[in-house]
Parts: sequence; structure tokens; C-alpha cells
Amino acid sequence: MGDWILWLLIAAYAFVTIVVDAFPKTFSSPVLLPIETLIPPLFALIHGAKRYGVQGIVVFMVLCLGVSNLMENIGVMTGFPFGRYYYTDVLGPKLFLVPLLIGPAYFGTAYVSWVLATVLLDTDRRRDALAAVAVPVVATFIMVGWDVCLDPWPSTIARHWVWQDGGPYFGVPFVNYLGWYLTVFLFLMAFSLYRAAWPEPARDVPRSYWYQACVLFAVMGLDYPAAYFGVENKTVTDPAGRVWQTADILGTAAIVSLFTMLFVAVTSAAVLLLRQRRDE
Repeated sequence: MGDWILWLLIAAYAFVTIVVDAFPKTFSSPVLLPIETLIPPLFALIHGAKRYGVQGIVVFMVLCLGVSNLMENIGVMTGFPFGRYYYTDVLGPKLFLVPLLIGPAYFGTAYVSWVLATVLLDTDRRRDALAAVAVPVVATFIMVGWDVCLDPWPSTIARHWVWQDGGPYFGVPFVNYLGWYLTVFLFLMAFSLYRAAWPEPARDVPRSYWYQACVLFAVMGLDYPAAYFGVENKTVTDPAGRVWQTADILGTAAIVSLFTMLFVAVTSAAVLLLRQRRDE
């Protein structure tokens, strides 16, 4: 039953991202943003409990939400480690200075990135020191690749948050991505240490379990070509006074997503398929 729920969540996510962003005039609605944000963390809770148990995925979630909210609040107050920025009121209620929707976005994407790193490195049942460090390192690269595609859209175009000094990447500062790497690595490394110290019994899961993470991440990546297809080109100006074209921002995100996010999703699926053929 859980397997079908996960596939339905992936299908629903594909609709509220790919279809809606490709045809914004037809499907646009203010309720879609929270739905889009909350499907990946719901997937993560159900999917993660199947392999790591309820306790394991709750630990992952608590570490993710706690570290990310702390670092984001420090970032808004001090400019470290992301650069100077603040959140507008577009995303709704906040926990201190950070919208409540930001934490679930971290959690859902970080979890899928963790699973894909586990697939690529073949470390699912390993507990040695090298595996404990390698998985967070690679998973963080995967997640920051997602943010490279994401950030200019909600900041420079939608103004969900504002980079006060602008930046070279369509209004986003270079240091933002270093801050993202630090933040994500901290909570993924913490979870990896938890797994090494208190490993729950490894649970058998169907092969579809691993492919589900590949497909969901592929859907996340395909959202950017879809958004480029549906974009209405306009001029936007960042707080530093630099002028950008929305079609250029989304077109660049589409190109980057194909060779970062889609590359990771396709490579992970290929690794699974090759491993399956080898073991048959």
C-alpha cells in the first residue's frame, strides 16, 4: 500500500510542478505553492520510514529542520554564511525570521539527495568511517545543485526573499552556494554520525523503493524546462540595480537542471539497473 502512495505523491508532484509551470495561465493558483512545497517532505517521511524506521527518519527531519532554521536565522541577522538577505511575506508565517515553508523544502530535497548519494556510492549497508563522510559530501553536492537551479527564480523574479546586494548569478551572490553547502553538510553529517553510532536494523525494501527517489528528483529537475516553456518574458531589477530578463533566468535554470539534476537522477537509475543485472 505504501508503495502506491509514494508513486501517487510523485505523480501529484509532477502535476503541480511540471504541468502547472508549463501552463501557468491555465493552472495558476495560490494554493499550489504550499502543496508543491509539502509533497517532497511527505514523501520523505513515508519513504524514509520504510528503510530507516520511524525513529530514523524523525531524527533526520529534526536535524534538518533545526540546523537549517538556525543557520537561516543567523544568515538573515548577520549575512553569514549566505550573504545579506531577508524574507518577504510572500511565503506566509515565519519561525523567527524564516518562513515555515523553508524547512520542509530543505527536508524533502535533502532526503532525496541523501538516498541518491547512497545509491551512487553503494553505501546502504556500510557503517565505516569513509562511507559515513562520503555520503554527506556527495549528497550535499546533489542538493546544492538543486539550489543552483532554484534560487534566482523565487528571489530575483518572485521576491520570496531579497538579496540586498544582488549578485552575479541573476542577482544571487556567489557566497550563497558556499553557505548552502556548509548548512546542508552540517545536518547530513550529523545524521550520518547518528547512523554510524546507532544503526537501526537494515530493512528489506522492494527495488522500486530506490527508483522512486530517482524519479522524484528527475521530476524536480524537469520543472525548470517546464517553467522556461511557460515563462512570460519580463524585465526584472535586483536590489543592486542590475536588470535581468525572466526568460534568461529560467532558460539558464533549464539548461543547468538538465546537466546537474537530471544527470544525477539518470545516473542513479542506471547504477541501480546495472547493479540489478549484475546480481541476477
